Amino acid sequence: MSAEVYVVGVIADTHGLLRPEVAELFAGVHLILHAGDVGGRSVLDGLSAVARVEAVCGNVDDPHDPALARERTVSAGGLTIHVSHGHELGHPTAELALARYAADVVIFGHTHRATVVRGRDGRLALNPGAAGPRRFDLRPSVARLTIANGAADAEIISLA
Repeated sequence: MSAEVYVVGVIADTHGLLRPEVAELFAGVHLILHAGDVGGRSVLDGLSAVARVEAVCGNVDDPHDPALARERTVSAGGLTIHVSHGHELGHPTAELALARYAADVVIFGHTHRATVVRGRDGRLALNPGAAGPRRFDLRPSVARLTIANGAADAEIISLA
């Protein structure tokens, strides 16, 4: 009997730009999580054409947009995943996010710097980097989160 593999597309900091290659990279995912600074409804509509989208509000988004929660906790593949933009942490790091939120996987954005960190307790912190307009000499990126046999692994995928 094979274990179910659950794949989540993770994106953040699109700032109104949904690059066309994202649809191909996220083809076949079960869920897309957007960690804020969406930059408009067209980004969510484009992602929704690929898979179900759960999105949170970033510091440049409209806090009254009903499609964007302040934070979300979702279940996927038997694990809990917490998603927030990260600006609520001040200068977010993987370590700060893991300390603040109790989920198995903690996803944040805001810094535009892609990072995958496994805490001492085995939990995972993930920032997919920024998928929108290139800023700060950083390559645009997204991530794929794969959950199998109760364990999560993440891969950063460059869009440049």
